[in-house]
Amino acid sequence: MQIGNLLQSRKSKIILALVGVYLLSVGISFAVFSYLRSPADKLSDVELDQKRGGIDLTAPKTEECPLNGQMHTKAEHDIWGARRPLGIMIENHEDSRPQSGLSKADVVYEAVAEGGITRLLAVFFCGASAEEVQVGPVRSARTYFLDWVSEYGDFPLYVHVGGANTPGRANALGQIGEYGWDLYNDLNQFSIGFPTFWRDYERLGRPVATEHTMYSTTDKLWEVAQERELASKNEDGDSWDADFVSWEFVDGEPPSAEVAPKAGEISFSFWKGYDDYAVSWQYDAGGNGYKRMTGEKAHKDLNNDEQIMASNVVVLFTTERGPIDALKHMLYTTTGKGKALVFQNGDVISGTWSKKTRTARTKFMDSKGKEISFVRGPIWIEVLRTGSKVDY
Repeated sequence: MQIGNLLQSRKSKIILALVGVYLLSVGISFAVFSYLRSPADKLSDVELDQKRGGIDLTAPKTEECPLNGQMHTKAEHDIWGARRPLGIMIENHEDSRPQSGLSKADVVYEAVAEGGITRLLAVFFCGASAEEVQVGPVRSARTYFLDWVSEYGDFPLYVHVGGANTPGRANALGQIGEYGWDLYNDLNQFSIGFPTFWRDYERLGRPVATEHTMYSTTDKLWEVAQERELASKNEDGDSWDADFVSWEFVDGEPPSAEVAPKAGEISFSFWKGYDDYAVSWQYDAGGNGYKRMTGEKAHKDLNNDEQIMASNVVVLFTTERGPIDALKHMLYTTTGKGKALVFQNGDVISGTWSKKTRTARTKFMDSKGKEISFVRGPIWIEVLRTGSKVDY
């Protein structure tokens, strides 16, 4: 569907959405908002509760997640089968940690957002099926994260609180409009508000600045998508994954107990002098995955107090430009090709990455040009400036 036609077909929805924003801005309460929801919306909630009530996580895991290959139950598949991937901007400022929800993300991208401080794009789909996941703190959009979330099918859900808007340069908000995402698959807190989004000043049990307090839940965000006719299909009837290209996946093969892992610890810094954002991943043989450390501390999920763990840690080297303005915004090359390191099974594969267009899938190849298969489970993609040092 052409962007012009798509925007025209949504004219009435945009008008209704703007009216909704106005009503919220003058103080409609949560109770009134809930009362005005249609019976169909309430029925959808009931159906979701019924499906979750029937989930037995000890049941056979027969269903492969198309995002990271992890195996899930049929009951979980029935839930994600009615949805599309949900990409959420989650900040990584030292005052925002521990964040909520990262342990349930299927894929996470990390890159510097401004002034040496990294930000995360967490993509939720299969891992958030069995429960409603609180996520945050949610922060603003950046142009290069738009390119990565664009890989997740037709009109992927993109969640953020405002964004960079320097025309001609770091203009994430402008690009969202150019792509035809406004008030459709773009879930900007500025246009949605309470009760989907809210601020929690007490969640970390210590004083934090306002920018570290915005939260939501995966269910609330998927509900907004359903209201915009963005469940598993678009309003034109096409499935979100009609053009989606999945990576290849294999079962893990950890080294034997008699063999020490070749890549037992991975460590790197994004910017010199920013030790609070330096990362290390430590191999855990029992779980055949890497546990994350940030700023020399175990990086945990506030929701469950679990240390974040990934089956695959990918280091993507690319061109870095910036800071490009007074706000210290950065830019990264997302298309083309470059070097990459893929850590899995306690080992490392030296290879390359390539991405033809904004919407094309980023591919990872080994030194012989064969696509690298990811070990089933969470994937973290760490974006570093070309030439950065990675110790392992």
